[in-house]
This record gives sequence, C-alpha cells and structure tokens, in this order.
Amino acid sequence: MIAPSSTHFDQQYQSHLKHLKLKGLQPKTIEAYARAIRRIGEHFEHQIDNLTEPQLADYFSELVDSHSWSSVKLDLYGLKFYYAYNTGTG
Repeated sequence: MIAPSSTHFDQQYQSHLKHLKLKGLQPKTIEAYARAIRRIGEHFEHQIDNLTEPQLADYFSELVDSHSWSSVKLDLYGLKFYYAYNTGTG
C-alpha cells in the first residue's frame, strides 16, 4: 500500500512537471528542478509542502557539504518554483 504522503507527493510532483513545461523552461532546467524536488522529497519522506525555515536551513547546509554550489542553487530554485506553482505559498 502506498503511504498517503507519498501519493500526495506524487500528485504534486506531476503537477510540478506540468508547470515547468508550461513555463517554457529549457529541458536541462526542467530536469534539474525535477531532480531537486525528488531529492528534497526523499529527504523529508515526501512531506515538503510545509517545511520550516530551520528544516530548510539544515537541509541546504547538509547539501552544500556533499554537492557543488551550483547543484545547491538549482535545488533551491527548484524548491522555490515548486512552492510558487504547487502550494500557493511562493
């Protein structure tokens, strides 16, 4: 059985992909922003709609230790895009 949070995440992720395409972003940008949401979703057990500032600060602090600065920025931009178009909280 699929967990409710995973089902919600999957629906939101599909919506995210649609919004990325509708905004006319380049394929590599779409790929990077989609990867960002998958990575963040995995880290937070697919519950990313209401993350707090401390949770995000911790997450990105850990990410900068294991990924390039450009990857971290793309993840941040991907999450901002997700919040702007999928949760209405952007």
